[in-house]
Amino acid sequence: MRGLSLLPGLCFLLSLSGAVARQIKGTCTHCPQNGLCVNNTHCTCKPGYISSSKEKYFSYRFETCEEITPKTTNGTKEMQRVIEDTETLLTNKPGLKEMRNITLTVTTILQDVESKVLNAALAAPDQETQKVQNSIVAVETRVVTDNCSKEVILSLNAQVNSMEIHCKDVIQGDIKGSSAVAFISYSSLGKIINATSFEEMNEKVYLNSQVVSAAIGPKKNTSLSQPVILSFQHMKVNPRNKKIFCVYWKSTKEGNRWSKDGCALKQANKTHTICNCTHLSSFAVLMAFHDQEEDPALTVITYVGLSFSLLCLLLAALTFLLCKAIQNTSTSLHLQLSLCLFLAHLLFLTAIDRTENKLLCAIIAGALHYLYLASFTWMLLEGLHLFLTARNLTVVNYSSINKFMKWLMFPVGYGVPAVIVAISAASRPHLYGTPDRCWLHLDQKFIWAFLGPVCAIFCVNFVFFLMVFWILKRKLSSLNSEVSTIRNIKMLTVKATAQFFILGCAWCLGILQVGPAARVMAYLFTIINSLQGFFIFLVYCLLSQQVQKWFGEIIKSKSESEIYTLSSRFGPDSKPSEVK
Repeated sequence: MRGLSLLPGLCFLLSLSGAVARQIKGTCTHCPQNGLCVNNTHCTCKPGYISSSKEKYFSYRFETCEEITPKTTNGTKEMQRVIEDTETLLTNKPGLKEMRNITLTVTTILQDVESKVLNAALAAPDQETQKVQNSIVAVETRVVTDNCSKEVILSLNAQVNSMEIHCKDVIQGDIKGSSAVAFISYSSLGKIINATSFEEMNEKVYLNSQVVSAAIGPKKNTSLSQPVILSFQHMKVNPRNKKIFCVYWKSTKEGNRWSKDGCALKQANKTHTICNCTHLSSFAVLMAFHDQEEDPALTVITYVGLSFSLLCLLLAALTFLLCKAIQNTSTSLHLQLSLCLFLAHLLFLTAIDRTENKLLCAIIAGALHYLYLASFTWMLLEGLHLFLTARNLTVVNYSSINKFMKWLMFPVGYGVPAVIVAISAASRPHLYGTPDRCWLHLDQKFIWAFLGPVCAIFCVNFVFFLMVFWILKRKLSSLNSEVSTIRNIKMLTVKATAQFFILGCAWCLGILQVGPAARVMAYLFTIINSLQGFFIFLVYCLLSQQVQKWFGEIIKSKSESEIYTLSSRFGPDSKPSEVK
């Protein structure tokens, strides 16, 4: 009887388990990760995944969806074989070194790998992206079959490097069928084709990136509508005083070497360099060794000297503005020169290293370009005025000179530098600002947008200097006892000499910082150039009798004011209190 009493309970449990089983089998509540529900009855795996049972539709609750690895496809197996063969070839360094022409052999290897990788990608057009990597070579390919309807810019990565290329450049417009682009990175190829093959033999450089290759097929590219963007990770952290070259492996009848043609530096920091190139090839980043490393003593001299110069320029400007006894055309020229140098030195001290923001750095470089050019232009006007003054030394009325200079100086002093900077910025705006300084870039000889006008002004001022001395010598020999005129001539001689050497020759030392004497020239340039403000204040203010008299009157009036204040406080009949 007891067994019969258990039978209904057992039947209830069996029917309940059957209902649960039917519910599990007939719904999608237990589809695995990366799975999708189909008709609320079965599961299937997402694209790129396959079930562990290889069934497309399944209802077994413990089924899993596994990612389809590249090795499961025939195209990628072919690509894997290519990079394995390349690895075997590149790791055989003794065999490579025994070859007569290593650079030619490497060129052949690079071209052969590009061709085989592209063929493997085009042989499996259904595999849009393929990535294969081993310890030596990394490859990523993209196949385009839809006339660039999905992506405009294609991004490919290989090891620690990347590339961006416009999709239209991959399909090249008139190609029927599939097109492919390949990006290949070689981790050890740089040890074979190092920086010794650089076309600029005067530069001491080293390779600071992996060698990468970029190619498209089935037809070789002839030109690109937009530059390809390459991003390299540095093998060594980039010190700030290193010059960076974006280069490609150039193959010619004369030989194979690294070349800069068609490649330009876009951006760089301590860990990465980004390059723009107008063609496809094999690329790398070279960095130059600087013979002159950053000198802490030179940095201290620069900051201390320029700070002292700023103080002297400020005092000089205040003197030119407040001392009415010396206010004339010459003083106006001194004032504008002092203001331009003050602003240029101040911007140099506070913002020359602000390279974090590229746009801000370019604006700072443009402002420095303008201010230093304006300073040189006012130096030129100083030389012209000195020449006209010497020529008309015996003339009592200087009104014609003053009218001419007042009409000329402001349009020339501020207008000419503005025109030069505007033309330079409009033609090559990307060359304002370098990776380590907010100044003009050395690429494409852009620095001559500054050095050219400076050299021209220096030459003209040198002519003025010779003509002033010749005129003063003639006038001095023709005078007998005119003491005041002789004194004026001597003062003009001192000013002409100081103006030429302090405001002109000092800048030539900056251009001469090459070769074995580079360090000595750097110290001379830094010391003399940072004392420009002091020499302006000394020659045009402290050595001027009118300014000395003005300073004396200020000191005298201040002393009289203090005496008057004391006398007012105590009174004429006041007596000091007696000490008891």
